[in-house]
Amino acid sequence: MERKKIIIIGAAGRDFHNFNTYYRNKEEYNVVAFTAAQIPDIDGRKYPNELAGELYPEGIPIYAQDELSTLIKELHVDECVFAYSDVHYEEVMGVSAIVNAAGANFTLLGPKQTMLKSNKPVISVCAVRTGTGKSQTSRKIIEVLLEQDLKVIAIRHPMPYGDLAAQRVQRFATVEDLKKHQCTIEEMEEYEPHVERGNIVYAGVDYEDIIRAAENDPDGCDVILWDGGNNDFPFYKPDLAVTVLDPHRPGHELKYYPGEVNLRSSDVNIINKVDSASTDAVQTVENNIKNVSPDSTIIKAESTITIDNPEIIKGKKVLIVEDGPTLTHGEMKMGAGTVAADRFGAAEIVDPRPFAVGTLTDTFEKYTHIENVLPAMGYGKQQLKDLEETINKTECDAVIIGTPIDLSRIIDINKPCTRVHYDLDEVGSPNLTEILHDFIQEHQLKK
Repeated sequence: MERKKIIIIGAAGRDFHNFNTYYRNKEEYNVVAFTAAQIPDIDGRKYPNELAGELYPEGIPIYAQDELSTLIKELHVDECVFAYSDVHYEEVMGVSAIVNAAGANFTLLGPKQTMLKSNKPVISVCAVRTGTGKSQTSRKIIEVLLEQDLKVIAIRHPMPYGDLAAQRVQRFATVEDLKKHQCTIEEMEEYEPHVERGNIVYAGVDYEDIIRAAENDPDGCDVILWDGGNNDFPFYKPDLAVTVLDPHRPGHELKYYPGEVNLRSSDVNIINKVDSASTDAVQTVENNIKNVSPDSTIIKAESTITIDNPEIIKGKKVLIVEDGPTLTHGEMKMGAGTVAADRFGAAEIVDPRPFAVGTLTDTFEKYTHIENVLPAMGYGKQQLKDLEETINKTECDAVIIGTPIDLSRIIDINKPCTRVHYDLDEVGSPNLTEILHDFIQEHQLKK
């Protein structure tokens, strides 16, 4: 039997998961390549044999997505599988046109083919766009469950930018574990808020092995929390699906893949940031939820901001460093740091673009909507070095760190800096405490 030749179009996350769960051990398929987008320095590597399995003794090469059309023709590819997230529908279909024009079929795998089942109750936290507030929602859910003396294991959507074989299953219980696994800034932004609170986080590449390890964690496990990435749908079948929406981008919940999948399949839809968005925008998002997910529970929440040293901001010229993915493929022009600058009386927000160096210059050229904020890009050592140099060159009085981690701990900042913290605070009822109470009762988790 001639094996059907497949290319998986991805960004070092969903693509590997789709391969592992659907293609890896099926002799009728031959995955001849992955392509990579969104994340720098992924292409040029291989998905290793240790992960790819016995059908792929040489591993699977990873190419830049720009080479897709040529690869389809040269490798005589039958089908291309689109497998990354936070992409406008026009862009998804633009890739489809490239694939079809080169002669191959274009495929999207769904939850039935790719969701794994856990033997523990699973709560998923997903979103309609990057930067809606998934992390603060996950933290709130964990806090409520911990108050009931339940042991919660968080499993994070993959961000495998290093040695893929070594990252097969990763467990993070302390801040030192972040160093041991050589985490990038993006990884630390997601893991550190959990481990600082004493929560255990798993991540990696092979999510079948990861879920089994989490279920049998030596510290115990009552509930699995899927902490989603971008606007992807979960890798595990949820018993309670929570989706977070952002009224700063009203209408995006119906325009970006696969965020609308989360919206339509969610049990609970949270409209976050109602304290900083317009009333009209909040209403637009609420109407869209009611139109496409009428049976879901709607919660409204504020993204409450606190800051370590407000006196550093008041009356000063400030540089704002925001979460990288939120600004880049999340397409936001501002984040928590910008809100803090306004609320705490900054005199001026300094434009970092004239001071950008190295890879940060490339970032501003690629994402032209970013103006007077600096994205915290730190996928590798060079980007981290460029971030440090750009911050230190910028002519300002102080730096506002709007990222989920304390950047001053991992780079040397030569001027006063202060960190922004943000938490989810629901407005009235229904709220997560009520919903989780019902979840605990339903799954007989009360000890």
